Amino acid sequence: MNQAKLINSLDQATKRVLFLGYTQEQTSLIDELVNAKCEVWHTQEKIETTEGFDLVISYGYRHILKKPIIESSKAPIINLHISYLPWNRGAHPSFWCFFDNTPSGVSIHLIDEGVDTGPILFQRYVNFDRNQFTFSQAYKILIHEIESLFKENLGQIIDGDYKPMAQRGKGSYHKVVDLPSEFLGWDKNIQVEIRRLGTLIYKGG
Repeated sequence: MNQAKLINSLDQATKRVLFLGYTQEQTSLIDELVNAKCEVWHTQEKIETTEGFDLVISYGYRHILKKPIIESSKAPIINLHISYLPWNRGAHPSFWCFFDNTPSGVSIHLIDEGVDTGPILFQRYVNFDRNQFTFSQAYKILIHEIESLFKENLGQIIDGDYKPMAQRGKGSYHKVVDLPSEFLGWDKNIQVEIRRLGTLIYKGG
C-alpha cells in the first residue's frame, strides 16, 4: 500500500495493522498498538484494499470505505465513534447528544456498508453535567473515554476475542450540514447554548 506509512516493524509482530485517520501525534492509540508488538501502517488517504493486513482500525478517518473494500476484506475493520450507538451516527455526535437529549457515550464497532451502523464490540455511557461544560470540553472527555475503552480492550481487539452485538433501535443520524447555522461555537456553555438554540429553532425566534 504505497500511500501508507510504516510506523513500526518487528520480526515477531503479532499482527499487521492498518490504522486509518488520526496521526501518531493526534492519538496515543498507534503507540499502544506498537507497544503490543503490532506492525502498524498509517494513512489518512483513501484506500482501495485492506489486503495484507490482519486488522484495520478507523479513528478520525475522513473517508467512507467503499462496499467492495468492506466485502473483500479478510481483516476486521473496526471504527471508533464518540457516540452511544445507535444514537448520533454520522457527524458532530458531541453536539447532537445534547441538542436532541439522547444518550451520550462512546462506541467501538465493526464497519459495515452503512454509516456507523455496524455491530458493536465495546460501548460505554458517558454522563455530563451540561451546566459545567462547554462543547469543546465535552468533546475532549469523549475522546479520552473512547481511547480508554480501546486501551482497556486492546488484547481482545487484536486477537478478535469479542462478540459483536447488532445495534438495537432506530437511533439517529446527522450530516455535517445538519448543524444549526445559528450555533455560536464549540466553546459555548452547553446548557446556555442549547436553551438559546431551542428558543430560536423551535419557536422561530
